Amino acid sequence: MSKVTNEIYELVRELFPICRSITGDGVRQTLKIIQKHIPLNLFEVPTGTKVFDWTVPQEWNIKDAYVIDPAGKKVIDFKKHNLHIVGYSIPVNKTIALPELQKHLYSLPDQPTAIPYVTSYYQPRWGFCLKHQDREKLKPGKYRVVVDSELKKGSLTFGELIIPGLSQKEVFLSTYVCHPSMANNELSGPAVTTFLAKWLLTKKRRYAYRIIFIPETIGSIMYLSKNLNVMKNAVVAGFNISCVGDERNYSYVSSRNGETYANKVAQFAFESLGEDFTRYSYLDRGSDERQYNSPGVDLPVVSISRSKYGTYPEYHTSLDDLNLVTPRGLYGSYELLKHILELIEKNYYYQNTCLGEPQLGRRGLYPTVSKKGSAAGARRIIDFLAYADGTNDLIDISRKIKIPIHELYPIVKRLLKEKLITAQE
Repeated sequence: MSKVTNEIYELVRELFPICRSITGDGVRQTLKIIQKHIPLNLFEVPTGTKVFDWTVPQEWNIKDAYVIDPAGKKVIDFKKHNLHIVGYSIPVNKTIALPELQKHLYSLPDQPTAIPYVTSYYQPRWGFCLKHQDREKLKPGKYRVVVDSELKKGSLTFGELIIPGLSQKEVFLSTYVCHPSMANNELSGPAVTTFLAKWLLTKKRRYAYRIIFIPETIGSIMYLSKNLNVMKNAVVAGFNISCVGDERNYSYVSSRNGETYANKVAQFAFESLGEDFTRYSYLDRGSDERQYNSPGVDLPVVSISRSKYGTYPEYHTSLDDLNLVTPRGLYGSYELLKHILELIEKNYYYQNTCLGEPQLGRRGLYPTVSKKGSAAGARRIIDFLAYADGTNDLIDISRKIKIPIHELYPIVKRLLKEKLITAQE
């Protein structure tokens, strides 16, 4: 592991305390920190903007929220953990009895030490979340309830970075910045994506890269409403990056038809690295891949994760913290995604330029003295050429001749130099 290992984790650590939602200052603060690493462009979409069947909601910000028990003690305090407030809670300042308060409380009886993450979108309500073990300790009496929040006409904020390449065709990377303090579900995706972008900026690129940091669901719908026509013509493969910070096995959620180029590359990347992984059906979707694959949109996008959202016990709770996400876990996902992008960059269809088998000996590719075993080293070249018929890309050839793709790269380079093959899109 390299210097970037700790840098990715430190970005997660820096972003962790910020209270984010689908709109508001927490999102802006998060994106401005990411701007310190990459030249991200920030955009604001006003409240009330129609985006397909949806409307950009009011902007929500919060300063404080707490509950004081009959003895005058703060028993729930937003400033101690921002998961204590139900996201998008309307302002409240009143005294109520415990039975009334209980109607606005959320806890997890089966995870009594965890604060759940709960949010309310598009409906006015308020509420608090707390550990179930603390909820059971609440005593009868009057409770002071304060939510110092604001709902107003504002905007939805998102970040975009388009990195040009030699081609007008694009690879699309999407990640979300709309949850409060949860390390894996919220911050691993943006942190890994930030450093992928930073790496891409240093490389010579065949493809352009369209990279966005958005609020989940409403953000992807908004972005598609503005960019779909361009993306349908340009995007060759896309990856929604989420929950990539723990050290558990990898997974991906398939595209809707299951046969896109993104599926092919992701599947092959996992296989070629020898990583254990789970392929989830599109029926298991739950993040922005559902927008990118919806009928009429049909972009070639899959979701890449370690533990998929919704499948690990810490998901959407305070247990999804800086202990669950590790430098090693983040770095492994970063390297996996680099491998995927390198595959896309180097993957072509190859066409043999000779009729029949070319004479390799005069090109220094085949031994000129024949003896037992002398041709073994040239066998890879011969096998490669056998399948370089214009119908197989490098992934196909690697699978057919059972040679790791990174070992084919020098063979391709030499055969191109000798003009024995041509590369085709």
